Amino acid sequence: MSHALTGHNRPQQVIEAIQQVNAPLAAATRQAKYAKMAASPYRFFRGTNHLYWQDVWHDWRFALFGGWPNTQTWLQGDAHVYNFGAYGHHDDQVRYGMDDFDDALIGDYQYDLWRLAISVVLDGRENVELSPKAIDKALNKLLESYYHTLADHTDDVRIEAVTLDSAKGQLKPFMSKVADKQSRARMLEKWTTLDDQHGRRFAERPGKLANLPADLASQLRRLIEQEYQQTLQDPIKESDPRHFRVKDTARRLDAGTGSLGVERYYVLIEGGADHEHDDIILDVKEQVTPEAYRFMDKPQKQVWRRLFPNEGIRHAAAFHAIAEHPDAYLGWLTMNEKVFSVRERSPFKKDFPTHKLSGGKPYRKLAQQWGQILAREHLRGAQALNNGDHRPFAMAVCQRLKGREEKFVDVVSTLAMAYADCVEQDYSVFIDHFLATDSP
Repeated sequence: MSHALTGHNRPQQVIEAIQQVNAPLAAATRQAKYAKMAASPYRFFRGTNHLYWQDVWHDWRFALFGGWPNTQTWLQGDAHVYNFGAYGHHDDQVRYGMDDFDDALIGDYQYDLWRLAISVVLDGRENVELSPKAIDKALNKLLESYYHTLADHTDDVRIEAVTLDSAKGQLKPFMSKVADKQSRARMLEKWTTLDDQHGRRFAERPGKLANLPADLASQLRRLIEQEYQQTLQDPIKESDPRHFRVKDTARRLDAGTGSLGVERYYVLIEGGADHEHDDIILDVKEQVTPEAYRFMDKPQKQVWRRLFPNEGIRHAAAFHAIAEHPDAYLGWLTMNEKVFSVRERSPFKKDFPTHKLSGGKPYRKLAQQWGQILAREHLRGAQALNNGDHRPFAMAVCQRLKGREEKFVDVVSTLAMAYADCVEQDYSVFIDHFLATDSP
């Protein structure tokens, strides 16, 4: 047609959305992000969370099995297979779950569940090379386990976590390996150096770490040693006043995909004063509004800002709500009119290597556990929103699904398969436009 009668031009919408979101980035950073997104459709999906929220924000299907006030909870906001992983904080215990809350928000549970289901399709196709039938079986396990976990918590039942002791199936050897091979000492060995003259400092790691200008390093040091500590939910149980003494600072480079381009720093603090191997690395990361925020109307944004005066407060609230074992160093600070979350860098951070799975059966078992974990995190999120009681959320979702469980699985599975196809089409548009033309 020589004249388009409507604005229904998906390729143009994709191009314009990507341009708009990434326009503030420096050219080199933008190209580095695009290079990561170009690796595969799944990496593209991870780097374009804004497209997902643009597509689903007013999707009518969420009213079929949710859409009630009590079916809302704290959402992870960027749920996908590789946002699950091993982690552990100050107690040095390995856990498995979601540990990234940069895009967390309060909303209907299905927005997380849909995104996770879509990622299962993309990951199953790419990394495990599963057949459509095998992927469909994995989706069934994911969705059934999510529902059954909520059904098990309509009474006042404790919300469990996946630990080394409770892990099952493929997660058990994975977490054992993480516990055996990763530790605080090994993390410090990887990221720092130690000598008699200067003590422990960040190592030279080109492409990963960069030195800070003296004025910025001094400013960050002051904020960590003073203002930041006032944002901690509970004081660190450490009598030594030198616990938060800053030993070194560095800029963190080339981390993440969707978050590439936000300011990020590592800060090395004293930690325990007994020896050099109990130092703590703090991850200081710029927090901006979640991708879903841009699609809220004005009254919704006003309510949001009353609840969360800044995004550091929102990030900390989400982390405390959803995580089974929140980081004791979780807080925030404001620097140069930007807000940053502060948290401990986990010595045990590790993604499960799904590409090493052979066949559909082990993948189904893993998908089943992802469904359980997401349900538990939604239960904890609802508990935080409802005076410590998760039951109204569990009962509301179960009421919406009662007698229609098979239909629920069918609707979400169909949506996930179809949207994964759409992601692959959008990925082709991205490759053709941004990489072929080297467009900014």
